[in-house]
Amino acid sequence: MDLLLSVFEAYPVLISAIILGGVTVVPYLLYEKHKSKKVLAAIDKAKRLGLWEPVTMHPKVNRDICIGSGACVSACPEGKILGLVDNKSMTVCASECVGHGACARACPVGAIELVFGTERRGVDIPQVYPNFETNVKRLFIAGELGGMGLIRNSVTQGKEAVGYITAALKETPYKAQGVIDLLIVGAGPAGLSATLMAKKERLISITIEREEEAGGAILSYPRAKVVMTTPADLPLYGKVMKKDISKEELMSLWQDITVKTGIDISTKEAMVSSESKGDYFEVKTTKRTILTRYLLLSIGRRGSPRKLDVPGERSPLVMYRLLEPERYADMNVLVVGGGDSALESAMALAHSNANVTLSYRGDAFSRAKSLNRSRLEVMADKGKIEVLYKSNILKFDGNTVHIEHDGQAIQREIDFAFVLAGGVAPNDFLKKAGVIVETKFGTR
Repeated sequence: MDLLLSVFEAYPVLISAIILGGVTVVPYLLYEKHKSKKVLAAIDKAKRLGLWEPVTMHPKVNRDICIGSGACVSACPEGKILGLVDNKSMTVCASECVGHGACARACPVGAIELVFGTERRGVDIPQVYPNFETNVKRLFIAGELGGMGLIRNSVTQGKEAVGYITAALKETPYKAQGVIDLLIVGAGPAGLSATLMAKKERLISITIEREEEAGGAILSYPRAKVVMTTPADLPLYGKVMKKDISKEELMSLWQDITVKTGIDISTKEAMVSSESKGDYFEVKTTKRTILTRYLLLSIGRRGSPRKLDVPGERSPLVMYRLLEPERYADMNVLVVGGGDSALESAMALAHSNANVTLSYRGDAFSRAKSLNRSRLEVMADKGKIEVLYKSNILKFDGNTVHIEHDGQAIQREIDFAFVLAGGVAPNDFLKKAGVIVETKFGTR
């Protein structure tokens, strides 16, 4: 004791600092350890539910240079995708990332980059350079097909791609009878933005869309789904400041833009083939042949709807897109799929008083967002939706659907069925056009 007193008398400032440090640092370290345990528990849960693996673009953290500021965690608009473990950032629910990129921009030391796929699960992405041009000269890709699924990102890419095309046209003027400056394929967010930009730059351009109206993948969403969470800036029209906007509001906005700007979109016209003729492309559509100097693909990654390839699937009762859930009130409806579109459609039908059965081959909805999963769980608990995990459709036979459910053969009587199992990416089409399609394993 005397020794301790003598030490304290000799070094009072040092001893006080050590005591004060212990009082403040130890609780902090305990608090950080508690937070790490919570994040690790969330990661374990995400792995059990199949949510840890990303679907497409997602953040990749370099923990060697991460300083644990937590800016990336708080910057993410989706939430719960990143967390801090031992004061270093880690992915928690990568499957819910939609590529905002806010985490990478917020990181003060550049420890985060957005990548496609993982070491175990690859994602097919066409080779696109920073100016949106592919390895095929004068063939450009913008929007979802290039890996950017957010509406705001797609809008930005569409107008930037046309900006690069306009600059190239000015550098290498080309005049030939019957050859236009630019053909834009697809009138979703990227295609619509590109069309507006092309008119602003006074290019001779044509925009074609295979659906009955502009909108792209938005057309396949159930009614009232919120589809845009950040503002977008459209050429000739201005900023769309509303952050939360439903499908109906967005489709109405698309129509308003078309009327006010006077752009022309040829609907019910799909591209069939594209062949380079040296200085221009010869593009065949379902209606005509178009000769164009530049070609911009702004189509979705889904391509054509994924089918089940089972007997009876060609029945008129089987459809691949839900537009008006209220039409199916009091009907027996089967929904097949495990992604957000399937869950949202099943819930929209249930809200419209349809008798809904949701069939999914997996044992958990790992591809759907947490909000959709929790909402569905509530509705299933209330008996509004019958969920059949580990189930496969065997065949459609009139109003009867035969299902293998957890090893047992069962049947359900239905009035209609909606197969919402995603789509087949247009990789074959791209390869025929000469575009290199790369499989990304955790890289850009």
